[in-house]
Amino acid sequence: MEDEVNQRRNFIKRAGIAATVLAGSVVATAATSENSPRGAGDHTGSGVVTGKAEKKEILYKKTAAWSEFYRAAK
Repeated sequence: MEDEVNQRRNFIKRAGIAATVLAGSVVATAATSENSPRGAGDHTGSGVVTGKAEKKEILYKKTAAWSEFYRAAK
């Protein structure tokens, strides 16, 4: 019975140590990561993420396959 209690105590100790190490690494990562605003011209961040890519985003390019798809979808 006493051995079982000691096992439980040791497990709780190890779990506490692991949780402390995890929390410390999260805090260290957050402290060293770069802060960047999330909205264009907004220092507090509006929730809209703007990218830094130089390439133009192409959402749709007219091809024969798309034309056929849209004809079939009507």
